[in-house]
Amino acid sequence: MPSHFVRGKVKTATARLDRRSVLMIGAGALGAALIGASGRARAGRLNLQGGVAIKGHDPVAYFTQGAPVKGDPAITASHDGAVYHFASTANRDAFVADPARYAPQYGGFCAYAVANGYTADIDPRAFTVHDDKLYLNVSRRIRSRWERDIPGNVAKGDANWPALSAG
Repeated sequence: MPSHFVRGKVKTATARLDRRSVLMIGAGALGAALIGASGRARAGRLNLQGGVAIKGHDPVAYFTQGAPVKGDPAITASHDGAVYHFASTANRDAFVADPARYAPQYGGFCAYAVANGYTADIDPRAFTVHDDKLYLNVSRRIRSRWERDIPGNVAKGDANWPALSAG
């Protein structure tokens, strides 16, 4: 704990708290809690930005090109309450024909987070296609952790998802 010298005596920071300091600390704690909640636990079925899934990336491209490709906002389809953007009408048509095949698992939340009992946002570049399903992660570093035991993480994620998606 930091200390300050006051006329030859040591006065700790806790002894110096006044009403304004308490309010500032409280406001900071509230802000940190809100930031933590928004970054880690976005409750609900779908991870969307303005109603758009995968931050505007084409879900079909992960399968056909093996890479994240930004979709065109003029080429869209809706599924399960989300709007998806596509790089081409061919990709959109493939998605419309079989949306369950191409839609990301766990509502588009980080698969590693879901496997560990919470939800987190994603980086569209941190992905894995496994057993013909798309899994997204919050970062490439976390994707590396996810890939250490994909079958085990899928099993845990599948078990956790019903409760997480209900909130």
